[in-house]
Amino acid sequence: MVGTLALGTRSPGERFSAADLSVLADVARQAAIATHAARLADDLQSARERLVLAREEERRRLRRDLHDGLGSTLAGMALYAGNARRALTQGALSGEGGDAAQWLDRLEVRATEAVADIRRVVHDLRPPSLDELGLVGAVRSAAGGLALPVAVIADEPLPAMSAAVEVAAYRIAVEALTNTARHAQASRATVRIRADEVLVVEVVDDGRGLGVAGSPGVGLGSMRERAEELGGSLTVTTGAGAGVVVRAELPNRARTQAR
Repeated sequence: MVGTLALGTRSPGERFSAADLSVLADVARQAAIATHAARLADDLQSARERLVLAREEERRRLRRDLHDGLGSTLAGMALYAGNARRALTQGALSGEGGDAAQWLDRLEVRATEAVADIRRVVHDLRPPSLDELGLVGAVRSAAGGLALPVAVIADEPLPAMSAAVEVAAYRIAVEALTNTARHAQASRATVRIRADEVLVVEVVDDGRGLGVAGSPGVGLGSMRERAEELGGSLTVTTGAGAGVVVRAELPNRARTQAR
């Protein structure tokens, strides 16, 4: 139901005729269609606004990372390189090595920091492990770094999927596993991945469940947003007996288009 149509007779005690009821039924149908269309338009506008906000936040984060992190590191490298060059020049004139070795050591450290910053920025844009290992392998690799036994069960090979769906599935799975390791006091977790027209990712643990504050942990809103911005859904329920089940369903449009 999208709304209620309130009616009143022209005079007290009057009843609607069959013709009146027929006209009112037509009006109600048209009003329902118009109201539903208006609601869809509002939802679409809200979705566009969320997308724009998310995009601009991502751009601001990337700009901050490049300017404050990588930019500062590269500026320091240029400074150290200049100091090393001057030290070498002075050493050549005086016949001594000068401080060139110290400046080159500092330059090496800053170059290592710059490489680490670049790798972090690249990972935030799209985890390299997705391209190297695929979705299932990337999730297994991330799970291997947690202090929690994790079994990853998947239909392999997975069908073709868009890059956006693949990244969202990876982020959701890793976020759910991270929450489990940090908050759920679980002894194990299982990730199940299957795909056809819909890519389904389930993360199940045997931890404290939903009844305890702090579980399933922070990041739930972020996971839900990742699913919904692709037209999917995310649910968090109590598992069979104990624990939590995080289930994401993402439309696999690349699979649908291929057919």
